[in-house]
Amino acid sequence: MTLLAQRSRRLVALGLIPALAGTLAGCASAPERGNSGQAELTTASDQTSAQRKVEIRMQLAVGYYEQGQYAFALDEVKMALLADPQYADAYGMRGLIYQAMGENGLAEDNFVRARKLAPGNPDLANNYGSFLCQNGRVAEAMPLFDTALGNRSYRSPASAANNAGSCALKTKDYASAERYLLQALQLTPDLPATNANLARVYFEKRDYVRANFFITRLNKVAKMESLTADVLWLGIKVQHRVGDKGAEDGWATQLRRHHPGSTEYAAYQRGAFDE
Repeated sequence: MTLLAQRSRRLVALGLIPALAGTLAGCASAPERGNSGQAELTTASDQTSAQRKVEIRMQLAVGYYEQGQYAFALDEVKMALLADPQYADAYGMRGLIYQAMGENGLAEDNFVRARKLAPGNPDLANNYGSFLCQNGRVAEAMPLFDTALGNRSYRSPASAANNAGSCALKTKDYASAERYLLQALQLTPDLPATNANLARVYFEKRDYVRANFFITRLNKVAKMESLTADVLWLGIKVQHRVGDKGAEDGWATQLRRHHPGSTEYAAYQRGAFDE
């Protein structure tokens, strides 16, 4: 397996992009049918040469996207769409690329087109919902997460559940956030984002014992250098509330080391634990 293919598989596992294999139904040959008339399951050997070329283009696009080489990623998506203009996943991928570039209008155009082509695709619903939530459109986003979670064939339901919980947090709907996040936790216990979000939910609900439980779990399942300043600051505040000075100092060290110029570190320096 190539390095770009490995990266593609990792992003699929995270629920960021859909699995590519077996999704090129638009240009597939007629499936073989048994005596019962039921179609045989499609496998890799059923792919045409054109399908394989499109999949390779998409794997390259994913690799370039992950590396932040967005112009190259867009070119690969363009080549995929030249081969199959009705390939919904390609529009969804282009939406993610434009989103990363800050081109929100173009991102939404592609997410919407992808959803029209494949309205039942749970990955597209999850990604578009995440886009809407990040742009403050929580009421529009939540039904999309529910659509993704309602699809029993969805390979990454924990991603949608965590995104829904994170989105509910934006409107301080802590009951909904807790429900979605506990669902995500049950599906994938060691997902750092889920543990961080649950710690935030319980901190806001002033249930500091539970907040401490999930912050402690986060310290075990995530690399400190990968955590954002606001999560590290949350860790400090949780430990401050439960009175664990040693743990508080440990989180503060990580905040100072990785985000010394952040507003969160400035807040810690002035002791603004209640702001």
